[in-house]
Amino acid sequence: MSQIDLQWFAAEDEGKTEEATESKLRKAREEGRVAKSQELNGSIVFLFTSLAVILLASWIFENLIEMIKFYFSNVTSKKIDQYRFFYAFGKYIVILAVPVAVVGLIAGVVMNIVQNKGWIYTTKTIKPNFSKIVPKFGEYFKKNFFSMMGLFNIIKSILKVAVIGVIAFFFIRTDLNTTMQFLKAAGPALAMLQIAKMVAKLLVTSAVVLVVIAIFDYVMQRREFKQQMKMTKQEVKEEFKESEGDPEVKGRLESAQKEMLQQNMPKAVRESDVVITNPTHFAVSLQWKKTEMDAPQITAKGMDETALTMRRIATEAEVPVIENRPLARGLYNDTEVGDVIPASYLRLIAQVYAQIGFMEKNKS
Repeated sequence: MSQIDLQWFAAEDEGKTEEATESKLRKAREEGRVAKSQELNGSIVFLFTSLAVILLASWIFENLIEMIKFYFSNVTSKKIDQYRFFYAFGKYIVILAVPVAVVGLIAGVVMNIVQNKGWIYTTKTIKPNFSKIVPKFGEYFKKNFFSMMGLFNIIKSILKVAVIGVIAFFFIRTDLNTTMQFLKAAGPALAMLQIAKMVAKLLVTSAVVLVVIAIFDYVMQRREFKQQMKMTKQEVKEEFKESEGDPEVKGRLESAQKEMLQQNMPKAVRESDVVITNPTHFAVSLQWKKTEMDAPQITAKGMDETALTMRRIATEAEVPVIENRPLARGLYNDTEVGDVIPASYLRLIAQVYAQIGFMEKNKS
């Protein structure tokens, strides 16, 4: 008895244990690769086009009758040539098809936007890839028959056919006797109406069932996409090294650092060299580690109540509080927590440090 190699069922991404970074997800999105279920798109389009056909049934029926009357009344006439017949046929087809097609198009576009979480414009998905011309049968069979998604797709296809078949069987069996009775007692017109009602119920019920199955498919597609996007520890390290030079990433890191410094305001004020005030509207604390930096650094700043709190903490910690209205306002407006003092303020700051005896204190 032949044995199946269990390696066929092994995960393709062994070693990829880390969740995808924002950078990788952003690149994938730019390439048009997102977690999306085509089944969900198709089932929603089918549901809405079915509803459109049902709601427009009387209007469609009237146009069909008009089209049939036109052909039967002119089929023997020599005044109408074949081109007019083709023109009339095209006109009726457009009139009947366009409303339903528009509903389907809108439903498809909306579902794509919803699944993509916004509009994606990319040409990378339609670029020719000549490497895919050569068939890779081993990879194809492994992906479509010997994987979790492959097994799920097979079960999904069988389930759709089976469920819709059962629904159709029960609907036809239930309504067949009624339809035959209408045909015998009331004539073909009412019998056709009964058949139309049965078809409408079958369409809507089948569409709803397909939507439910498609929701499960969407969940599986998201899971599969998340698994495909996973990275190895080495890939995460390399991407982090690359992203360190990214201005956007550096900006976010700096913002987070400044926010953290601001949150540690009480400690920052106690460890500062001086607090410059307005006196009550603005307060800015400075610290100068001469061995680490060439100029003082903003360690905390605040306005109104925060400024009063900083002044109180500084007084309790015996940190000098210097009142200098223009300097306090200027530093508050022109700098952020964590910034080194701008060159334009160095002369004024030097005067403040001289005022508190910072130089003499450090010499001693």
